[in-house]
Amino acid sequence: MPRRLCRQRCAVPVIARYDPRMVAQVFATPDAAVAGIGDGATVMVGGFISAGSPSNLIRALVRSGPTGLTAVANNIGLGDLLDELCEHRQLARVIATFAIRASGGRTSRFEQQYRAGEVELELVPQGTLIERIRAGGAGLGGVLTRTGLGTIVAEDKRIIEIDGEQWLLERPLRADVALLKASRADTLGNLEYRLAGINFNPVMATAADLVIAEVEEIVEAGEITPERVGTPAVFVDRIVACPPIPVRWEG
Repeated sequence: MPRRLCRQRCAVPVIARYDPRMVAQVFATPDAAVAGIGDGATVMVGGFISAGSPSNLIRALVRSGPTGLTAVANNIGLGDLLDELCEHRQLARVIATFAIRASGGRTSRFEQQYRAGEVELELVPQGTLIERIRAGGAGLGGVLTRTGLGTIVAEDKRIIEIDGEQWLLERPLRADVALLKASRADTLGNLEYRLAGINFNPVMATAADLVIAEVEEIVEAGEITPERVGTPAVFVDRIVACPPIPVRWEG
C-alpha cells in the first residue's frame, strides 16, 4: 500500500517558534505545514463555501503534489479553492454535500472530471455528513437517520427497523489529515473561530489523525479566553500563520 502520511515531524529549520508548553508545532509556511501528506491520503477540509476555508493550506497541498486523494468537505468548486486540486488530477474521490452547481452556466474542474468518469463522488446530505464526522471523532459505530430513505442515498446501506420505523445506518467518517481555518491560535494550540468561519472546522478536528490549522494570528497562551476556544489544543498538531486569501465566488 502507498504510504499515506508521514507521522514524523518536519525538520527543525521549518519551525517558526518552539515553546515547551506547546501541544501543537508552529510552522513558518503552509508548504512546511502540509509536508508529509502522501498519495492516497483521506483529507478533511473545513469551510462552508469560502467561510472558514483553509485556502493557503489547500494551495500548499496542490504544490506538494500528492495524488489519489480522497477529500471530505461540505463543498468543492463553490467559492472554495479545493477545486484547484483537480487541475493536476490529485483527487480520486470526493465525499461532499455540494459538489455540482445548480446552474449549468459554469462548471467546476471537479464537475467536468466527475461527468467524464475520472473522479468518484459520494453525495451526502449536509446534516448526515457532519454527524458521520462527529461519530468518527467520538468513536461511535455510526448514526441512524431517516434522511435519504427511499433514495439513491440509501443504496447498498443497512436499514434498521426500530419500533416499527425504518432508519438508515450511516457509517462514521475519519481522515488521515484535517485542514482547518481559524481566526487565531495561541502558543498552546487552542483555536478561536470568527463568526460563520467555525462551521465544519471543530468537528473535523476530532476526526483526523493529523490536524493542521491555518490562522491569521498567533497570540500568547491565555489571550484566548476559555469560552472563545472553539478547538482545544489537544486536537491540533500543526499551526501556520498566514494572511487570508480572498476568494470570490462567481456562481
